Amino acid sequence: MAQPQIVLLGTCDTKLDETLFLREQILKAGTAKVILLDVGCHPVDNNLIDISNAKLAAYGTDKAATDLAQLPRAEYIKCMIDSTTSFVSDLFKTGEIHGIVAAGGSSSTSLVTAVMRDALPVGVPKLMVSTMASGDVGHLVEETDITLMYSVVDIAGINSILNQILRNAAGAILGAATMYHQSLGDIKAQSNQPKTRVAITMFGVTTPCVDAIRTHLTSKYGYEVYVFHATGSGGKAMERLVREKQIDAVLDVTTTEIADELVGGVLTAGPNRLTAAAQAGIPQILSVGACDMVNFGPRDTVPAKFSNPEHNRLLYEHNPAVTLMRTSPDECTQIANFIGVKLREHAVRPDLVQVILPTGGISVISTPSQPFHDSSADTALFDTLESRLKGSGIAVLRDEHAINDSEFATLAAESLVALIRQESGA
Repeated sequence: MAQPQIVLLGTCDTKLDETLFLREQILKAGTAKVILLDVGCHPVDNNLIDISNAKLAAYGTDKAATDLAQLPRAEYIKCMIDSTTSFVSDLFKTGEIHGIVAAGGSSSTSLVTAVMRDALPVGVPKLMVSTMASGDVGHLVEETDITLMYSVVDIAGINSILNQILRNAAGAILGAATMYHQSLGDIKAQSNQPKTRVAITMFGVTTPCVDAIRTHLTSKYGYEVYVFHATGSGGKAMERLVREKQIDAVLDVTTTEIADELVGGVLTAGPNRLTAAAQAGIPQILSVGACDMVNFGPRDTVPAKFSNPEHNRLLYEHNPAVTLMRTSPDECTQIANFIGVKLREHAVRPDLVQVILPTGGISVISTPSQPFHDSSADTALFDTLESRLKGSGIAVLRDEHAINDSEFATLAAESLVALIRQESGA
């Protein structure tokens, strides 16, 4: 069996010794190959570097190589991200990459993780040894499966502590790349007997609904179901996988991230939420699960404009780390407008999109006996959404049940099945 190949990225003008040590540790086992790409700013003459920084900078263009050393640092990093992303992506498309690894400081980490995020799909092993790994790393990982390993000491010269961490990193990427390489045969066999891959969005307050849908789709139809926790990164991860064509249909039950985006909560998935599935033209059922709430951290972190009693906002302590705020009628109107605009502007197959509104309650805590029950807010949400989508070709259905009732779950699941069959012509 051919050996897996691991791409090693290094800023060789500043981290050559550390990068070559990591390379040596990966190769020591004799079970994998390494291709070393120099993503540094200044040229380095070393015969262990497989692709120089000049070759990378010129990749994908017929222009002369950019003199990276003459660029401002931010421009050098952008140039190298773009060219290296293209290079690594092309290697992956030809089956030549089974893992990627690097070690570096803040600038190197920013550069390399951008390449990892954009060049390789979810599932390909990605490991970054970084001085930044113990801080806020959300902007580095985003919604991907990058693994960060803290270097503990700065990556500034070989020493016994850093050496051991780099040995560990070598073992980690070697093991992951080997398993990925070995799994390709299984993946190919599974592709000959494909299952319909369905994404569902879930929150704690919509869990009974999602559990029932998942059981229904897997046991009755044999679908493969991926559940995404609607915490901001979850919604973005789902949309990324749709764009990577790793998802065939979407049951977007829980669109609460939109409330956080519009009102200022902590779990937003950004302004592009709802675009991927619509643009892909795949079957999609959408609902308004947990749009009755905006998410904040502990009670004392709720912004003063919401927490002061004179603003008369209903706050609910979900747990000591999470405080929920009931959305107002005006905010529900904004949420409905957001959904309506996104679907109208991006749905290339309106006939494969359907909205189902559970009028009995849109979360566990918004049914008539629960603290977030607010019929005026729900009415604003439902009426505005219907109005926004009128004449769009997108069907909007009201269902009398609450979102967590088994009847609603069955309706949502069977509605998606109908759209999948419609798309396939079955």
